[in-house]
Amino acid sequence: MKTGKKRKKLLMGNEAIAYGALESGIHFATGYPGTPSTEVIETIAELKPEIFAEWAPNEKVALEEAAGVSYAGLRSLVTMKCVGLNVAADPLMSLAYSGVEGGLVILVADDPGPHTSQTEQDDRYYGKLSLLPVLEPADPQEAHDLIKYAYELSERHKVPVIFRTTTRVNHTTADVEVGEFLDLKREAKFRKDIERYVRASMKGNLKRHRWLNRTLREIEKEFAIMPFNWIEGEGRIGIIVEGAPYNYVREVLPKINAEFRVLKLSTPHPLPRSLIVEFLSTVDCAIVIEEGAPFLEEEVKIAAYEAKLNVLIYGKRTGHLPMEGELTPSLVRNALLRLIGEEGETYEKPEGVVYAESLAPARPPVMCPGCPHRGSYRAALDALRDLKLGRYKVPIHGDIGCYALSLLPPLEAIWTEYVMGASISLANGQSIVMDKKIIATIGDSTFFHNGIQPLVDAVYKNLNVLVMILDNRTTAMTGHQPHPGTGGSETGRKFNEIDIEALVRALGVKYVKTVDPYDLTATREAIKEAMEIEGPAVIIARRECVIPVIRRGEIGELPVVIDDRCTGCKACILLTGCPALVYDPESKKVRIDTLICTGCGICNQLCPFDAIKFPSEVEGR
Repeated sequence: MKTGKKRKKLLMGNEAIAYGALESGIHFATGYPGTPSTEVIETIAELKPEIFAEWAPNEKVALEEAAGVSYAGLRSLVTMKCVGLNVAADPLMSLAYSGVEGGLVILVADDPGPHTSQTEQDDRYYGKLSLLPVLEPADPQEAHDLIKYAYELSERHKVPVIFRTTTRVNHTTADVEVGEFLDLKREAKFRKDIERYVRASMKGNLKRHRWLNRTLREIEKEFAIMPFNWIEGEGRIGIIVEGAPYNYVREVLPKINAEFRVLKLSTPHPLPRSLIVEFLSTVDCAIVIEEGAPFLEEEVKIAAYEAKLNVLIYGKRTGHLPMEGELTPSLVRNALLRLIGEEGETYEKPEGVVYAESLAPARPPVMCPGCPHRGSYRAALDALRDLKLGRYKVPIHGDIGCYALSLLPPLEAIWTEYVMGASISLANGQSIVMDKKIIATIGDSTFFHNGIQPLVDAVYKNLNVLVMILDNRTTAMTGHQPHPGTGGSETGRKFNEIDIEALVRALGVKYVKTVDPYDLTATREAIKEAMEIEGPAVIIARRECVIPVIRRGEIGELPVVIDDRCTGCKACILLTGCPALVYDPESKKVRIDTLICTGCGICNQLCPFDAIKFPSEVEGR
């Protein structure tokens, strides 16, 4: 399939990256879904389904599979969000030593803010740690062009390339010039090379380390003259900027009464020191503007020190830009105004100032009407109450997924939400030292990602934990991607569905029960039973995420409130927090918003006055 000659398309940054990868002739694309990176794989799968573009169980597996493809001489792409590289860090280090044959690009989407991530992790540091080159685009067009360069760089120097993006680049939409998809027509071949590919060959490791350092020096020379780094402007005040903030610099410079000289960089590692020194030699002072940690600022200062340049360098370390949060044009403008001696507004919100966006009513995130997780946690809290354990006597550990919203009122169920799979590990440790059964809750996709290993440890050590696997049949939080438990595929291929219950039983868990979280009584009784079991127990709360059900138009009858029974006690609202339940102050009754109600029936089971019924239950009443 080809896209034809060069033409412009309105594309999101992630879509532009997908086009660039296909124009580079990739044979294989994989990763683990995570905002803000997810759309890259989805776009590749849509544009060219014959490419093997499928999700992996986690980022470590994804990178290792891509490495296997690259060793065979074909081009591959791995995508993940910022924290995903922590999971893939183990193979990353060894992959740097072995190098690659076919080009391999590791797209890591950092999330300054953070908007959808646990931390504001800056993955440029992985470039220094692994001794691998890092590229960073400033906008969707550059993302498209730069990833094509990344494949050329990877194959020219036989190393994987880290392609760091940030949320604004991933999700900004712009006109992007795209070209034809490339078919390299390569045959997969893998040549045996013990010294290169077997890390147990200790003498070979030293040689590979020397090779990697030498390669990095060669790449640094290339970066000094590559077309994605350039200098513009004639002022004596310097700006060194990388990534998305370059757009903010261009926006605010015309509004400032001063001349600036700008060095725009796309290569944070290895830093092209000769270019940096050349630039700093032409200015009196400079400010480093970057997204994330002061990574570039520190590298620039080292380069200036080694070159014995007498030039002041400002940035995050000097307080001109905040160390936390995402940059904005106003923050960049204020930093530049301070640099020329004018007083800019502080980047911290002054006390008493009301910004326009704060005039909107607060809308905390909430589980969707009909979310099966609401039933799972309601049943768990009620089971602990029945066992006279209460919500503050038994920790309930959460994990990464939609169900983390159970931390909010009225459920306030989970005590922790840490990293993928950690709910079970935390429960394991506490069950040992607290001498009681601890509850871990984890989603189906997260279980496959990193929850199997800690469950193995719980079985191996016979730890007293209850693991509730909240199986909503998809990776819901990032947009309903398939996973090994669904049997689905991003490109429509037919894969095998891994049976979670069979897997858990095969691990040696003696108590395993699958329940429907819409059935509060059955779920509650199963939890009570499992809490009495000595050793590991697993409950699988299985009910498909309601959003795909809505999309398929499979919502059944909706419940109604029987006015002469409703006392206005609000128990249904206070016990579920479902946004489809609304209290009417005039009638002092609860109403059901039929526009968003999905008919899950959880409120029906919780009303103490039997005032919420399905129409089929009240016919002939």
